[in-house]
Amino acid sequence: MSVSLTNAVAAGLAAGTVYGLLALGIVLVHRASGVVNLAQGAFATLSAFVCSSLVVHGWAFWPALGAAVVLSFAGGAVVHRLLVRPLEDGPLVAATLLTAGLLLAADGLAAWIWGYGIRPSRRPLADGTASILGLQLARRDLGVLVVGLGAALVLGLVLRRSRIGLGLRAAAANPVAARYSGVHVGSYTTVAWGLAAAIGALAGILAAPLFGLRPGMLHLGLLYALAAAALAGLDSAVLAVPAGLALGLGLELLGRHVHVLHGGLRPAAGLAVLAAALLVRRP
Repeated sequence: MSVSLTNAVAAGLAAGTVYGLLALGIVLVHRASGVVNLAQGAFATLSAFVCSSLVVHGWAFWPALGAAVVLSFAGGAVVHRLLVRPLEDGPLVAATLLTAGLLLAADGLAAWIWGYGIRPSRRPLADGTASILGLQLARRDLGVLVVGLGAALVLGLVLRRSRIGLGLRAAAANPVAARYSGVHVGSYTTVAWGLAAAIGALAGILAAPLFGLRPGMLHLGLLYALAAAALAGLDSAVLAVPAGLALGLGLELLGRHVHVLHGGLRPAAGLAVLAAALLVRRP
């Protein structure tokens, strides 16, 4: 494999990890409440700014990452309790429109506090390259892959093996039956929103060195995450991350080797995938 192709594959998989983590959060929220959270990328970007600010104020990277993830979990839970939950008994489009407003509000808050310029951001691994099986890969991309996929695996084990995961699955599969069985569906839905915000925070922190930390950093990332979530049927947490990886790799190779639309090919391809997945899913 040539060096350029190796770098393209690594970069595509790193970006795909970010899209997959965002898609995983979208799937968790949709399964739990039926809402498509359009603010997932903006919340992730806000969390990346929080992590960056903690590092600037003297925190080490990993404690700052952990604090940002915990704060994001709390923020996601609060957003559900105070804003989304009162709308869940009505048309779900109302709650989805609310998340569109939250997207704009989160972007505006980030710009107000930190400005519109690109801010420096830390990455999980140092600069340079690492040799794996004779291939020279950027440490930046390897760090995103290892940390992102590791976190997705841990969350998958929690969802499959823990009491919380069992409650989340029961609440999502049949809320009425779950309530009669003593499951506090509303509380588990709040937990799902918190977990989605937390995994989104990790995605934002990993995305910052790839895309440049600034307000709106993940606007296109949200499009690709929605496409990955749609490929996963909007209900499969297992397929969300692999769909994101495949999409990231495909878009990277497409952008590097097909030179049309003056750089607009990737968004057009992402939109086409999203539309096709939704059409196939339509009953």
